[in-house]
Amino acid sequence: MATYIIVILTTLILMSIYILGVLGENLYENEQIKLFAKANIMTDTVRSYVVGEDRDKIEKYSAQLLAGSTTRGIVVNPTYNVLYDSNNELNGKVLMRDIIKSASEGEQAHTVLTNDLGINLMTVAVPVKNGEKIIGVVYLVQAMTDVDKTIGYIRFNLIMFSVLITILVGFLSFGMSYVVTQPVDEFAEAANEISKGNFEKRVKVRGRNEFAHLAMTINYMCSELENLENNRRKFVSDASHELKTPLATIKLICDSVVSTPDPDPVMVREFLGDLSDEVDRLTRIIERLLTLTKMDSGKSAPKPAPTDVIALLNSVVKRLTPNANAKDIVLYTDYKVENLSDVILDYDKLWEAIYNITDNAIKYTDEGGFVKIGLTKEGKNILIQVEDNGPGIAFDEQDKVFDRFYRPDDSRNRETGGTGLGLAIAREAVIMHGGEIKLSSEEGMGCIFSIYIPYTAEHEGL
Repeated sequence: MATYIIVILTTLILMSIYILGVLGENLYENEQIKLFAKANIMTDTVRSYVVGEDRDKIEKYSAQLLAGSTTRGIVVNPTYNVLYDSNNELNGKVLMRDIIKSASEGEQAHTVLTNDLGINLMTVAVPVKNGEKIIGVVYLVQAMTDVDKTIGYIRFNLIMFSVLITILVGFLSFGMSYVVTQPVDEFAEAANEISKGNFEKRVKVRGRNEFAHLAMTINYMCSELENLENNRRKFVSDASHELKTPLATIKLICDSVVSTPDPDPVMVREFLGDLSDEVDRLTRIIERLLTLTKMDSGKSAPKPAPTDVIALLNSVVKRLTPNANAKDIVLYTDYKVENLSDVILDYDKLWEAIYNITDNAIKYTDEGGFVKIGLTKEGKNILIQVEDNGPGIAFDEQDKVFDRFYRPDDSRNRETGGTGLGLAIAREAVIMHGGEIKLSSEEGMGCIFSIYIPYTAEHEGL
């Protein structure tokens, strides 16, 4: 703050010096012009009387010209004898000055000097010519008291102005120190806490200015980091739990086989089958975790290309038809579009998203039910819907079904071999395409998953 005050004060001082310099120069120059004008008039008036050194006439007309002013007028002849002095001090005496000498040589001269009382005096000397011959000099002296008073008055006001500005800046600096420095210190403290992993830190929001907006932004960032950290911890916990379960089962099966003397080959074969199932389950979990990790890190960015969406959906149906037939579930399609142009999207990622949702629908739908895959165009999007008549999902659980490792019925999911990652992968894939996925469901009434994908096509063929 002190630095700001010093800078401002220095600026004001330099500005004042410049203003006073320019002002003083202009005022003195104006007085000089006036004094020269008066001297030239006086020269023209007394010229004819200087030739004959008619002192009375010189005094008469000079006194008339100088009447009402504080200017001292002196007329000298070529030998520097004073023919007229308005102060009557030098009449008949010799007056030698450099400025008078310059004028006697034919030049108009001027100078500023200071007398014994410290008063600035402006002097001008103008030659009196008779034709080409110089017959005398008019020498005028003007005290610059009024001009100096004006400059002094302005100097005083500039000093007062500078002092007031400095005091005002001081108060403003203290105010800004409270308004600016305190929030900045709080922001720095919050950043320091965040760097230490304390995402519960919050900054106090004051007013509605830029600092308040920045405080809200920092608080929002802290909330997002806190949620991210909580999700990370939950993910690590859930992943550890999911991996621990098949490993514990594998360990149990191995211990059972090892501890049984002369095990029956049929029992060993059954144990090995269970062991293979758990290994498959473990493999699925790891593969899907790797898929999500790639999506989170951006290493699995979509590779868009013209894609036949109907062919993509038919491929999913063909792949899952055996699963549906095994449970006597009718898997069919309902396309409300014809001649749909190829859509620019990533075939593999969208295929996996539709596959995961449809596979889940088949797993959770009771035997004898149905699963329908629909396709239509809605506004600037294509709409893919996967509908089933399964048990549905409770309203308070619908926002959680896309969370990683979330399963509304854990025991049933064990039977189906689910990992709780399929819908999370599906959502990430849809979001990568700039789309949106929604769930509509009621308990006992089945589910409808709606996927909206921006319709970016090479040709509008609908």
